Amino acid sequence: GGDAVPPGLLADMAEDFPQAQVQVLYGPTEATIICCRQGARGGWSGSPGATPLGRPLDNAAVLLLDRWGDPVPIGVPGEICIAGAGVTRGYLGLPELTAEKFPEIGGRRLYRSGDLARHLPDGHLEFLGRIDHQVKVRGFRIEPGEIEAALAAHPGVREAVVMARDEPSGQQLVAYVVPRDGATPAPEELRASLAARLPEYMVPAFVVILETLTLTPHGKVDRRTLPAPERTTVGTGAAPRTPVEELLAGIWEAVLGLPARTVGLHDNFFTLGGQSLLATQVVSRIRRLTGAEIPVRTLFEQPTVAGTARSIETALRADPAGEEPLGPAPCDEPVPLSFAQERLWFLARLEPESSAYNMTFQVRLQGALDAGALARSLTEVVRRHEVLRTTFSSASGRPVQVVAPPAPVPLSVADLTGLPAVAREPEVRRLTAREADRPFDLERGPLLRVLLARLGAGDHRLILGTHHIASDAWSTGVLFRELAAIYPAFRKGRPSPLPELPVQYADFAAWQRRHFSGERLAAHLAWWREHLGGGELSPLELPTDRPRPPVQDHRGASRALTLTPELSRSIAALGLREGASVFMTLLAAFQLLLGRLSGQEDVVVGTPVASRDRQEIEGLIGLFVNTLALRTRLASNPTFRELLGRVRETALGAYAHHGLPFEKLVEELHPRRDLSRHPLFDVMLNLVSTPREPVEIPGLRLAFEEPSGTGSKFVFTLYVSDLGDRLHLNLVYQRALFTAERAAGLLDQLAFLLEQAVADPARPVFAYSLVTPAARALFPDP
Repeated sequence: GGDAVPPGLLADMAEDFPQAQVQVLYGPTEATIICCRQGARGGWSGSPGATPLGRPLDNAAVLLLDRWGDPVPIGVPGEICIAGAGVTRGYLGLPELTAEKFPEIGGRRLYRSGDLARHLPDGHLEFLGRIDHQVKVRGFRIEPGEIEAALAAHPGVREAVVMARDEPSGQQLVAYVVPRDGATPAPEELRASLAARLPEYMVPAFVVILETLTLTPHGKVDRRTLPAPERTTVGTGAAPRTPVEELLAGIWEAVLGLPARTVGLHDNFFTLGGQSLLATQVVSRIRRLTGAEIPVRTLFEQPTVAGTARSIETALRADPAGEEPLGPAPCDEPVPLSFAQERLWFLARLEPESSAYNMTFQVRLQGALDAGALARSLTEVVRRHEVLRTTFSSASGRPVQVVAPPAPVPLSVADLTGLPAVAREPEVRRLTAREADRPFDLERGPLLRVLLARLGAGDHRLILGTHHIASDAWSTGVLFRELAAIYPAFRKGRPSPLPELPVQYADFAAWQRRHFSGERLAAHLAWWREHLGGGELSPLELPTDRPRPPVQDHRGASRALTLTPELSRSIAALGLREGASVFMTLLAAFQLLLGRLSGQEDVVVGTPVASRDRQEIEGLIGLFVNTLALRTRLASNPTFRELLGRVRETALGAYAHHGLPFEKLVEELHPRRDLSRHPLFDVMLNLVSTPREPVEIPGLRLAFEEPSGTGSKFVFTLYVSDLGDRLHLNLVYQRALFTAERAAGLLDQLAFLLEQAVADPARPVFAYSLVTPAARALFPDP
């Protein structure tokens, strides 16, 4: 006991003391020292190199919970939460810390240990490390204990510690290894061994060989004394040669959060952790710093520093002038709405009592909360972002934006501590649902509503509601990042540390109206007309459980499925091999499934894009999201590899023309209107960018709950969330058309198609089976 037991020590003791009973004991002081035990020999089913914790003692229970307080499945890491007779009463004289670390969940009082483990199929626990050792590198949340276990399984390694070291532009994984006696493993040998067992993002950039690990007086590894690694170039090692290559390498390092001067000339953007959304930020920075206009497609076709730099140099020779900059709009003219805002304003006029475009979020706050500082911080965010204090009226028959002066944001408080503990969470869900269903008045405002529910000491829920006309999913991240910076300063009586914003949303709306006109508008429209066949597309005829109503019924429900880590990694690997993103790979499988179910070979799926390809608007709250109609043809029974190539070409072409507002496209194409359907497509695929990661605020732990709401604007909307090691699918469907069983079956079929695609991408897509293993078990083949 005392610290994680090196697996080699157990084997040595079992060999040296064959008659002894060797036990691994686990438990924190807060659970009366011991709550689990594991024998050193026999019954261990964990992975080589891992530390066993065994099973709980009598009168003790161990729950593994994720960061939202929900139990995790077998094999998935979770925080060890201990219940039972051994759990102590708390910390003497520290009620706030006691409330944070000893919560009541599901009617049971628990101690949150901060340790990470996973359940094995036989019920044993496998220790993975500390949550405070958990790191996020290049967008992936990583448990260093998993990497340490993989290193310890190498025959030349006696002990290993993995940590992330801070750099000016982000964090980098570093492994510290003590070799076994007589072994001399090379760092590159160990990295290659890890690459064969772990996904690329979990392979440390540096491996440092040490003779011994320094220990604290209590016998634990003293991480503070571990030396910094010698800096070498990540990847190929070839340094940039030209000023453009050096500038581009710096852009990659900033966007990907890599250490300075580590990106090599031939490093691959996507291998380093890039993806479509980050590619738009790279393009935005290239435009700002060089004046060159290159499409997102370039990063997919030339994903190395050398290749992209050549495209930048070509673009500079072709168009040295660049684009019209985005700056403040004239103050003496009425401010128009953006194209997307105008559509939502029109829909609100048609259905003023509708809540279809409400955006409602619930955030769990644990710890000592200063409600006054929170209210002042929200007021400061609204002062900074004019769109949150904007209302909409008419001038000369056209809608215009009216910005109100700054004013305090009212913070309503609902004290639920008087309710029984089991009734508090249901009441929070009821309050959130009520907020989600309450319509906004776009003419009078306000467009941000805030409710704080108090469930107990150190336990609150913040319920935020906005209208989509003033915000989007990206904006939610902006809002909470600003709160994380402003709240600690206001709590200490200091001014806001954030600089003033260079432009506001109204400036963007005016710029967008000027930008999409004349030859530029004609060029975008020409591509979309060709892509969509002039808008004359056959509607998708999916089999339904109920007749389609003459007018769309937006009442919705959802079913969810989390793909296994193995399948999720295989999807990413297949996309990387084919020069496609995870989104493109999922889109190919989803469109294949829709085509197979409908019997149609021409499938259009909509997808939202952030449309923040200018650095001036990356930090703005507002409605910037645009919608792309992605059309894929399944004719000639292609292989999945060929289908993925078609989807890739379609997506890259759409990304190059993503700036054209969807509303303008529909206006120009004049598709046949049908009140029972949406124009151009009925199904959406949405790669979720709403933040789910806990936000770090001193004294507070924030975690985002799933967005609330039961509406379904489309027949199906498939939301995909990247949880780091797993892809989470959430299918929202219209209850007027489909049953829950149909939605669950569709998710199972999609996962089964993906399994077949990653296993054999060279197989024709119509040869893939739609009969899932679950269905086969229910209806066995005689």
